[in-house]
Amino acid sequence: MSVVSESIMQRMTLGHLVEHYGWELVPPFAGDVTVTSLADDIDSVVPGALLWSSSDVDVDLLRRARRRGAYAAIVPEHSRAALPAEPDMPVLFASPTDEELGTLAAQMAGNPANTLAVFAVSAGTPQESVAVADKLARFLHMLGNPVGVVSVGGSYSLERELDLDYPLGVLDLQRTLAVCAEDGAAAVVIALDDLTVSAHALESVSVDVFGSSTPAPANADHAVIERMQREYGFRCDEQMRVTSRTEESDTLTKLAPNSDDPQERSRLSLAIAMVLAAGVRRNNIRNALRVANDLG
Repeated sequence: MSVVSESIMQRMTLGHLVEHYGWELVPPFAGDVTVTSLADDIDSVVPGALLWSSSDVDVDLLRRARRRGAYAAIVPEHSRAALPAEPDMPVLFASPTDEELGTLAAQMAGNPANTLAVFAVSAGTPQESVAVADKLARFLHMLGNPVGVVSVGGSYSLERELDLDYPLGVLDLQRTLAVCAEDGAAAVVIALDDLTVSAHALESVSVDVFGSSTPAPANADHAVIERMQREYGFRCDEQMRVTSRTEESDTLTKLAPNSDDPQERSRLSLAIAMVLAAGVRRNNIRNALRVANDLG
């Protein structure tokens, strides 16, 4: 069950969708109809919703959506024959690409990723990605940043736990980012694994730092990042590199309390490397680690 609605920042007319995406609207005069949320199943429909379905749509489904308050629906072309020439509610005949759906969901959520520093972690296995994401989030918080986490191991926005169904689709993810942005988060850490997010869930999400427990082969950063982009759909700056542990991050890790566990040292080192890649000053990192050591 997925819907972008809790944090709606922008209302949208059907006419705008026709102009922007070239989709066919029936009836054509419904262009001024304004939708206020995007849902991908009947149970998620709320008043003002635009229902999107990638599967077959029939008259009964549209009627149920209308009874729940949907204002319009995006219907795949292959379902046209199952509907009357004049449906009971406005219909956009289209099969949105992953990128179009991600862009639409982001727009309706207010493009929350634009206000957040987004860290994505891929650490070999889902369990390790979750562990590194948690370590990174804790370290960012130690540095004074309000943080949100998207992870199958437990997602939260600042101190608020988020009840989510995994893996998250594109609508789920945009809604979660919008919640974090509204709560005042400065950064969001995403565990980039198949248990946390589904394929193309990060469409229209700009990732600022991509961390991996496995260093990219020499001169292969772009190839690694492009492969992950094809799988998850995120955007990034052309200059972004794969961030992995470095000699410097390993050295800084020795300042941390309880640094005897090799696995925990490895996770913290990757987290530190990602924070360095985000532009945090080394002295700030050293000071945070020393304070943690003193308190520990």
